[in-house]
Amino acid sequence: MSKQVKQLDRVIIRFAGDSGDGMQLTGDRFTQESAVFGNDLVTLPNFPAEIRAPQGTLPGVSSFQVHFADHDILTAGDAPDVLVAMNPAALKANLGDLPKGAQIIVDTHDFTARNLTKAGYDANPL
Repeated sequence: MSKQVKQLDRVIIRFAGDSGDGMQLTGDRFTQESAVFGNDLVTLPNFPAEIRAPQGTLPGVSSFQVHFADHDILTAGDAPDVLVAMNPAALKANLGDLPKGAQIIVDTHDFTARNLTKAGYDANPL
């Protein structure tokens, strides 16, 4: 099976998870690698407002958005083309920002009954 490759002139990716999951570090490393290829980029780190919010809850979600392109860009972007969600709370907190057709990548390991309840889901959204 061959991979389908689609060339884009710009992409907005948001990495989201619990505060302390390493989303800022992940976004920073992704940004560095994108810059190596000569892309223009703008980043938007987003830290939770609550100090020590309970793990797996919406107030504790941290994210890092990176907008990279093969031409000059001036903003971190409005809506992510790709969301990387590390848990149900990260998915729920960011789902409303996604445009139709956006790609979602999730860490299914953390979609347990307990984490789904903490995020306010009645059933698994996957």
